[in-house]
Amino acid sequence: MKLTRHASAIWQGTGKDGKGAISTQSKTLDNDQLSYKSRFESGVGTNPEELIAAAHAGCFSMKLAFVLSELDYTPTVLHTTAKVTLEDGGVSNITLELHAQIPNISDEEFQKAALDAKENCPISKLFNTEITLNATLSDVVLT
Repeated sequence: MKLTRHASAIWQGTGKDGKGAISTQSKTLDNDQLSYKSRFESGVGTNPEELIAAAHAGCFSMKLAFVLSELDYTPTVLHTTAKVTLEDGGVSNITLELHAQIPNISDEEFQKAALDAKENCPISKLFNTEITLNATLSDVVLT
């Protein structure tokens, strides 16, 4: 299967004083604000690192669901938070925090499946940076 998706960004002005907008094919983002302030300070709008974090959390969670299905497990909840760190002009690391509810799985099987998903999700494969995974299997999942 081959899929191609697209998004676009428009930027006007300088890096610090300019402004931009980002849109996705699905229109989930539709001319949403992009700015220096939303990236490096605190402001309304999104930024590339936040979008990478969202893509990575979603991709990892879906990949883990596929891995678990192959092992005959059905997760009740997979709650992943991705933290992307921008440092010295580059992404220095990404931390995936996973809290999961999966009936009848051992912690050993869970950790192995989570590591497989981390190493093989398409978004993980894109990065040339350290990716850390903290995976917790529990009866209670944070929302």
